[in-house]
Amino acid sequence: MSRRLLPKQFLSLVSERTLLQETVLRLQGVNGARAPLVVSNNEHRFLVAEQLREIGIKSEVQILEPVGRNTAPAVAVAALHLQERQPDACLFVLPSDHLIQDVPGFHAAIAAALPLAAEGSLVTFGITPGGPVTGFGYIERGDPLPSSERSFRVTRFVEKPDLGTARRYVSSGRFLWNSGMFVFRADRFLDELQRFRPEIVTAAKSALEAGALDLDFLRLDSTAFAACPSDSIDYAVMEHTSASVVVQADIGWSDVGSWAALWEVGKKDAAGNVVNGDVSLRDANGCYVRAEDRLVAALGVRDLIIVETDDAVLVADKSRAQEVKEVVEDLGRQARSEHISHSRVYRPWGYYESIDAGDRFQVKRIMVKSGEALSLQMHHHRAEHWVVVSGTAKVTRDGEVKLLSENESTYIPIGTKHRLENPGKVPLFLIEIQSGAYLGEDDIVRFEDRYHRG
Repeated sequence: MSRRLLPKQFLSLVSERTLLQETVLRLQGVNGARAPLVVSNNEHRFLVAEQLREIGIKSEVQILEPVGRNTAPAVAVAALHLQERQPDACLFVLPSDHLIQDVPGFHAAIAAALPLAAEGSLVTFGITPGGPVTGFGYIERGDPLPSSERSFRVTRFVEKPDLGTARRYVSSGRFLWNSGMFVFRADRFLDELQRFRPEIVTAAKSALEAGALDLDFLRLDSTAFAACPSDSIDYAVMEHTSASVVVQADIGWSDVGSWAALWEVGKKDAAGNVVNGDVSLRDANGCYVRAEDRLVAALGVRDLIIVETDDAVLVADKSRAQEVKEVVEDLGRQARSEHISHSRVYRPWGYYESIDAGDRFQVKRIMVKSGEALSLQMHHHRAEHWVVVSGTAKVTRDGEVKLLSENESTYIPIGTKHRLENPGKVPLFLIEIQSGAYLGEDDIVRFEDRYHRG
């Protein structure tokens, strides 16, 4: 379900809201919390903005990375942006794809961390281990801090261990899971990053200073940011600094790193199954079954992961759920597309989904949001027929503009400059039939685009 164009933070996996939305909303009630500052990949900019809009949240700024460079450069850019506006502000670093079930406990952990951060410490949150898990990094806690309950100096950060080492860590009682969440003053983080990885600070400054505002986004300079070394906060700073402390947080945390993790946190029936969607089980035990598009029936099985979408089905032993990433890598090597996008592809104006395709034709269902418009464009290799299913379409074709209502249609010949808009107050749905020698999404020449796409 997590595809390159729609990663897991944009999916509703645990509740009706997406993981990104839950991450932002759980900060409500935190005293003094400002609007979120979001760092995202350029490819996901409209997804982030739309999902925040759906929950009534407007970010302070959304910074766009032209390429991924791990967490240290991303947070450096955020800290530099914040330092110019409020130098002594604390920055709360949250991955957008984590699950926290105990929100009051989370708020209590924040309350314990903020005074430590204000005094200059780099604070991380450690999770009491639920067992010898090999998929997490660990933090060895040192002496307790007398001024703060359940807070400790950090003895060391350690990488993901093998099973035997993880068992020793857990049995010692001195180790916590590394949650990847942090609280620190922007200036203190930058000071420590300058000490240990000054080249990251230099590149982040250059990318920010040469960046440009685009709509509601702040685009980092692509050349400067691409030259930045890729490194995590842990590697770049936390493993080297003497200013790190850890707050022990028992908050029902999960990084939702596998389907088995979703089984662990899900609501189970009497046989230990977790189900989502149209599922029928008979004599099944300890399974996670998710149906997105049709009925899924399971008979006489145990400890399986079964996930169905409209274009792919996964069946896996629950104990091997982490190996799904190897299946995804195989798809990439085979030049397949299932790991890149779903059949429904989101765009800033709405979405489209493929209904059927064959030799020299393709059929799509298109939804255009109220008041939105596709780019003024043309195609070299395909013609298009549009049939309005519901709503009102405003169609521009070689300078001629007309309105189409339900059950009306139009034809766009090859090489014709055209645009589709929704001038109404309800979503526009239409069927698009493409025909021609080449039907790829890269056969688009844009002349004008309100979303500033190339």
